[in-house]
Amino acid sequence: MCSPATVFGLSGPIMAVYRLCVTTGSYLKAGTLDNIYATLVGTCGESPKQKLDRVGRDFASGSVQKYKVRCAAELGEILLLRLHKERFACFCKDPWYCSRICVTTPDGSAVHFPCYQWIVGYCTVELRPGTARTICQDSLPLLLDHRKRELRARQDCYRWKIYAPGFPRMVDVSSFEEMESDEKFALTKTVPCADQDDNSGNRYLPGFPMKIDIPSLLHMEPNIRYSATKTASLIFNAIPAEQHVPAKSRVGPGSRGFEKIPPESYVKSLGMKIRGLLDRKGSWKRLDDMRNIFWCHKTFTSEYVTEHWCEDSFFGYQYLNGVNPVMLHCLSSLPSKLPVTNDMVAPSLGPNTCLQTELERGHIFLADYWILAEAPVHCLNGRQQYLLLPHTRYTLQVNTIARATLLNPEGLVDKVQPPRHDHKVTSIGRRGLIYLMSTGLAHFTYTDFCLPDSLRARGVLTIPNYHYRDDGLKIWAAIERFVSEIVSYYYPSDASVQQDSELQAWVGEIFAQAFLGRENSDRVFLCKIHLPLPPKCWDYRRAPPPPGPDNNSWNQYKLTLDSNLKCFPSRLCTPGELVKYLTAIIFNCSAQHAAVNSGQHDFGAWMPNAPSSMRQPPPQTKGNTTMKSYLDTLPEVNTTCRNLLLFWLVSQEPKDQRPLGTYPDEHFTEEAPRQSIAAFQNCLAQISKDIRERNQSLALPYEYLDPPLIENSVSI
Repeated sequence: MCSPATVFGLSGPIMAVYRLCVTTGSYLKAGTLDNIYATLVGTCGESPKQKLDRVGRDFASGSVQKYKVRCAAELGEILLLRLHKERFACFCKDPWYCSRICVTTPDGSAVHFPCYQWIVGYCTVELRPGTARTICQDSLPLLLDHRKRELRARQDCYRWKIYAPGFPRMVDVSSFEEMESDEKFALTKTVPCADQDDNSGNRYLPGFPMKIDIPSLLHMEPNIRYSATKTASLIFNAIPAEQHVPAKSRVGPGSRGFEKIPPESYVKSLGMKIRGLLDRKGSWKRLDDMRNIFWCHKTFTSEYVTEHWCEDSFFGYQYLNGVNPVMLHCLSSLPSKLPVTNDMVAPSLGPNTCLQTELERGHIFLADYWILAEAPVHCLNGRQQYLLLPHTRYTLQVNTIARATLLNPEGLVDKVQPPRHDHKVTSIGRRGLIYLMSTGLAHFTYTDFCLPDSLRARGVLTIPNYHYRDDGLKIWAAIERFVSEIVSYYYPSDASVQQDSELQAWVGEIFAQAFLGRENSDRVFLCKIHLPLPPKCWDYRRAPPPPGPDNNSWNQYKLTLDSNLKCFPSRLCTPGELVKYLTAIIFNCSAQHAAVNSGQHDFGAWMPNAPSSMRQPPPQTKGNTTMKSYLDTLPEVNTTCRNLLLFWLVSQEPKDQRPLGTYPDEHFTEEAPRQSIAAFQNCLAQISKDIRERNQSLALPYEYLDPPLIENSVSI
């Protein structure tokens, strides 16, 4: 029952008073000068639109301010809070970052409205209370209509665009440019599809030797772009890597105007430029000359790599705990294209065993780089290149930056036309990277996406000293436990999952737009490589080798594979499936990215350990290699230096970090999820303690999956 419209006292009518506590974010320039109005919407009516105004400055960065909204009667249960942002005097529109608003009702109960978003332009934003509800739990037409309008607005803003055939769909940043107007947040706004082939914004900037897709960087939607702090940190790291500094410059760490730039970020590139290394073509004269570029940017791991890079044991170690720790597959028989004999490996195996025995014991592993066989390559410094282990690990949240600076035509990795200098950093180039990423996606399975399944399928659960596996499984289990508690709270039954149309649409969109709706990619992959996979993946010892495309035995073979390798789901049917799906997403966007990204500088800074290109094909016979032929095969001086700077940049997380399990934005207001978050954080703290205790006894500590060093999301 709604309260009576008015209560009369001795001095006249008593109005219902609602108290608002408004928190503005503490980001740089989070405050606004614009006028802010509020409207409360309840089950029994709406409040008048009321200006939130006090004496002095309102909505300053980091401020917490209180206001009153008076109504003629109580509004019943508060369903929505509308924020209206309008012009102040003759000032230009001023963005505002609203963190949260707490509404205290006349009876003293508090209703929390999480916001945590930039509000740009003059518009109206509707907020719902922080108590989360699925679409199945909403029955009021007002709330159902709000959900539809909110989804429609997001679909209008975040449109998909094809970047290259076989690529996951990318966000079309032109939609952000079109919506940068006063109607930006209008819930019914629609815009036409942009021209996919317009490259007019791809141009050179002073001081940068490659083209940059400028519109992609300028028109990023404010709620997904870097904060000002993170942007400044990235720029301070990136600009010195490519800025041309005069050779006679005396700028140093203490020079005026450079005080805020971390010395590590520019001293290195400045030193290289002064010594002419960034412009020097040709081979290194000695390996020791490369040490001269290591006078800063040193880490314990990079120093260890420099000392041990040519040792067989360390070469094998990197397949377990280096920047690509997911390549090994257990074998029980050798593929035909790998002509290794017992005599070749007998010295390494030792006495009382042989190659066949070790195969039967599951001690032989294969790292197959079949994907490089058909990858196109281009020239560096006018010379044809050959492939080794190019680094092609790109991030999600910074994909736009990568596409605008690295992958764009004539970008850092693409061929630069004369008379521009050749500033490419890898032999594979833009075409090669597009090939690798599209081909890799075509062969990427749900088994690969889920760490426990991937380890089991590759047959690597018992390899000793596999720290990536050990730490990764602990983090996976912690995430899975956390996700399971959250899911069970909101989705108590199979029906609650199946009937959530928004959830199913989300999963279906990921399947269609990210994984391109491929249901048969695993079978295409296995047929193409014609290699046995580990017995934990399928029992190929009892199954025939992959048949040719015209072989009648393919149908039977297909059934064998279908039962073991899983495709990405296009629909979820149970809470358990939802738990696994969400766990995999969180793990890959945090821990997995840390494992393959954070060590790029550590393992790649000493270029002979992970060269980005080869100027000569691999030798076909043993004993003919000399130091000169080896140096003539490695990347040239300028390519080495640019790779070092690039590795440093992508390995350094810009400021404004949020480690795994850190949730400063309180989107969950119920007690149960808050307790689950606290338990998750405690579990991660224990994992961190265990990792650090183990690392004390290791010659080379493995730190990439230490939870405090893992970002919540991919942000570099």
